[in-house]
Amino acid sequence: MNIHIIKTLIASIFLVCSFAVSALSSEPFKFIALGDMPYKLPEDEVRYERLITEINKLNPSFSIFIGDTKSGSTPCSDEYNFKVKEYFNQYTAPLIYSIGDNEWTDCHRPLAGSYDPLERLDNLRNSFFNSSQSFGKKQLQLTRQGDVDPTFKKFVENAYWVKNQILFVNLHVTGSNNNFERDESSKVEYRERNLANLAWIKQMFELANSKQYAAIVFAYQADMFYSPSQATKAESGYRDTLHAFSHGAQALKKPVLLIHGDSHRLIIDQPLKTADQKHVLENVLRLQVMGAEQVQAVEISINPKAEQPFSFTPILLKQNSLHPGL
Repeated sequence: MNIHIIKTLIASIFLVCSFAVSALSSEPFKFIALGDMPYKLPEDEVRYERLITEINKLNPSFSIFIGDTKSGSTPCSDEYNFKVKEYFNQYTAPLIYSIGDNEWTDCHRPLAGSYDPLERLDNLRNSFFNSSQSFGKKQLQLTRQGDVDPTFKKFVENAYWVKNQILFVNLHVTGSNNNFERDESSKVEYRERNLANLAWIKQMFELANSKQYAAIVFAYQADMFYSPSQATKAESGYRDTLHAFSHGAQALKKPVLLIHGDSHRLIIDQPLKTADQKHVLENVLRLQVMGAEQVQAVEISINPKAEQPFSFTPILLKQNSLHPGL
């Protein structure tokens, strides 16, 4: 047998075994969540690079970038996307990316380059999600919805992975009302992706239950909680997703963490309600990370053996603060 083939087989076996051991362990670990950066160019590039350096020093198991790799008023160019990938690969640990609205839904804006949003979305899928690996110098094997469900083959951006009895899920839910707006082509795109998202959420809750995982974490971009009506009004692009979270969390009866950005302020609370919208779901925490002017991040520590496994430490670099004395 060719020596190269033998080496490839050994590496593959090692990767599978390492993944299995990681999934079965119940040891505490930490990861980083961040997003909505860099917005102000080129000034924020230095701040973002400084934050990446700090994250690498902290040596997390992985980091999750929850979308908006730029502001909505900067060009959605191929050149910029190439630069984003270069940034993602500066992380020492694996980096998992959830798509934001500024990367595609808002690209029709003149300041963003007057692109066709659907063309930009196709481009993102082809350039950022063309393998089952994460970004980062160390890579993580991901299971993508498009690879395991032929019905939703297009939706390679939705993925999951397991670390120490915790199920992590990437979900493509964006700001700008989840693209359920503007024109009929946008609404058609929304309806198709919404079906994929709902199927993925349902499948992930079922997986968490069947495997008896200790908790489940969903990472996506949109702030779905800026108004209570987002869970009820017919024109909401988030109503179906919120109801799917409510039903799944109620049935699972285990800790659930929702991580997102979009509104650029650090928030840790319990905004998800029961499906009838009458009661707070106490097993569900929401972490909204900073962004935009605040080029900062959050470290999440997880103890899978604890009844409430999540704890949070903001990463607040003084050099990145625009108003350190306030």
